[in-house]
Amino acid sequence: MGLFILRRSGIMIITALCLTFIVFFLTNLYPNLEKLAKTQGNFRMSEEEVASWLDNRGYTQPLLTKYGQWLGVLPGYVIESDSGDVRGKCIRDGIAPEEAPTYCGILQGDWGYSTVFQESAGEIIGTRLGLTGKLMFWVMVLMVPSALILGVLAGMREGSRTDRALSTVAITTTATPEYVSGVILIAVFASSAVGLKWFKGTATSAMESANFENFFLPVLTIALYGMGYIARMTRASMAEVMTAQYIRTARLKGVSFPNIVVKHALRNALIAPFTVIMLQFPWLLNGVVIVETLFNYKGFGWTLVQAAGNNDIELLLGVSVVSVIVVLVTQLISDIGYVYLNPRISVS
Repeated sequence: MGLFILRRSGIMIITALCLTFIVFFLTNLYPNLEKLAKTQGNFRMSEEEVASWLDNRGYTQPLLTKYGQWLGVLPGYVIESDSGDVRGKCIRDGIAPEEAPTYCGILQGDWGYSTVFQESAGEIIGTRLGLTGKLMFWVMVLMVPSALILGVLAGMREGSRTDRALSTVAITTTATPEYVSGVILIAVFASSAVGLKWFKGTATSAMESANFENFFLPVLTIALYGMGYIARMTRASMAEVMTAQYIRTARLKGVSFPNIVVKHALRNALIAPFTVIMLQFPWLLNGVVIVETLFNYKGFGWTLVQAAGNNDIELLLGVSVVSVIVVLVTQLISDIGYVYLNPRISVS
């Protein structure tokens, strides 16, 4: 198992480097850099002034050199102007050039500076990630148990009235986009006379206090969409397991139906849903943009939209690093969990 984890970790690191390099390449295309220069400088800047602005800030260096500096494996650039002013990647306000560190990249914990929010990109990402993490936690608490219960109940007796009813509910929730269900929930609960009694708060205030009236509607909106997909996967897996030979043998031996479900079928039926559940974490991290925008909840997805829309290169790169790490780590956990859940798989 240790060798398996090391091997998978090595693949993850290579994959992360490749993905972050692609994002770095796309964000450092010259049209983006030209837009950044004019946004931070003057929209009436000439081409020569744009080139000078970019050159003084290290943007005209070779791509691999800039990528190495951003990672923190190459020394940061140092540029001295004709007037004697020294500018460098690692030189910050209040720090003398000779006292500045040589390396200042992602590996050193320096995520750059946000041109939109005018503060450290690392601090912004940490704050917004914490807000989305709080939202994700309550979504998973509501979504996963509900979906598993629905799927198991539907799959225990394939083709029954219960199966058809629960499958219809699951398909309906999956087919309804978040922006539709969110608007419906707002209209029914947050805007009606009955709803105003229970949902007086807003998702904006939920960033400060995650109580029921502030937090339930955005959590329910996200959970409903993911719940149906997990329930359908659980139902399909449970229905397949219930037709297996060892289940038939247990029935012939007179084992009670509840014992068959709990002791024999449930573990094998949860193998496929476990992988699907782990895939919900990357989706929740970046796929809640619509819900966060709809409820004005300024989390990680909202930050991603702001960074991309305002050409905030450093913040966009930081968000991409976190997204890549979350996707790869959840995939690793999914693979390890799959090995433990499936007795037919052994890792030497």
